Amino acid sequence: MSMTSPKDPDMPHDTVVALAQRLMACPSVTPATGEVFTALEAMLAPLGFTVDRFVTGAAPDGPVENLLAWRTTGAGPHFAFAGHLDVVPPGPGWTSDPFAPEMRGDLLYGRGAVDMKGSIAAFVAALSDLPDDLPGTISLIITGDEEGPAVHGTLALMDRMAARDLRPDLCLVGEPTSSARLGDVVKIGRRGSVNMWISVAGSQGHVAYPHLADNPIPRLVRILTAIEAEVLDEGTDWFQPSNIEITDLEVGNAAHNVIPGKATARISIRFNDQHSGASLIERIKAIAATEGGTVEARISGESFLTQPGALSDLVRGAIRDVTGVEAELSTTGGTSDARFLSRLCPVVEFGLNNATMHKLDEAVAVQDLRDLTRIYALVVERALARG
Repeated sequence: MSMTSPKDPDMPHDTVVALAQRLMACPSVTPATGEVFTALEAMLAPLGFTVDRFVTGAAPDGPVENLLAWRTTGAGPHFAFAGHLDVVPPGPGWTSDPFAPEMRGDLLYGRGAVDMKGSIAAFVAALSDLPDDLPGTISLIITGDEEGPAVHGTLALMDRMAARDLRPDLCLVGEPTSSARLGDVVKIGRRGSVNMWISVAGSQGHVAYPHLADNPIPRLVRILTAIEAEVLDEGTDWFQPSNIEITDLEVGNAAHNVIPGKATARISIRFNDQHSGASLIERIKAIAATEGGTVEARISGESFLTQPGALSDLVRGAIRDVTGVEAELSTTGGTSDARFLSRLCPVVEFGLNNATMHKLDEAVAVQDLRDLTRIYALVVERALARG
């Protein structure tokens, strides 16, 4: 397939499809570094953006490359676009090379087509369509680690922004939120996520002499039964009920005649804005303590909600004007980096159709790329024009 070089001086005049192909042709399995960031930098520099690339973090969660870019054309609001260049591993079974983007009919195939190199390409293409005298600041907050641990990604970018005194007034995250067709869903919030590891210590021994041992399994089962019976909430106007799922049990006992010395389990909780990660950890610790269990936990992110208002209306209006679709506001799905960015300013998420994300033969409709470019251009222009 013929590809345009990322260093071509006429790059800004490329179509959104060509921009998407450039990014998709760069293998960038999480955590992403190097070539894919060079390609994006080459797209932004001719458009007048200052580009700050940096690598941070060490193994096992790093190193991670990030890119912060901004352009100011006078006094006005600061509009930010956030996204990620890393992708999940493609896995075997693709019809074509996942990192050699291929047009088949009206679809562009390749890893990252919708999640989310296509959206980043659409935003870059939209920048070329904006009026030259539009006042304000536009920034791109792009990480190489959203699909992985997300320890050295957007959080590090936020620190970088603070050091440069860059704080957006509004932020759009280009995650693939659309469901049945482009524009039908805009995310205004996400549930939080916390994972916990529960351990119960016992005393190993022979099954024929149970009085000389202490079997931890019945105690762990009682803990899990109590956790399973917990009703965290009934949901809210914008969120579904929080849920607890038991995701792993491990004893590691290879012998049938041995009482094990330890039993462990893992649970995952997705929670709405009636809870915090810390409050849920304390709740589970209290249950585990009744049977002598201990808990270790990791909070992946807190819940957030951007109340319907100016930003969501702005995005929905642009979608309506381009596609005729009346977008639904939603908080469903997993976590995203919007959970971090919501600390800075109002945040909503909107992007391509998510039907093929993380799947074999991930693909995006070319018309969706073109329409998304027009939508993004309208959103930015109207956001900055409001002053």
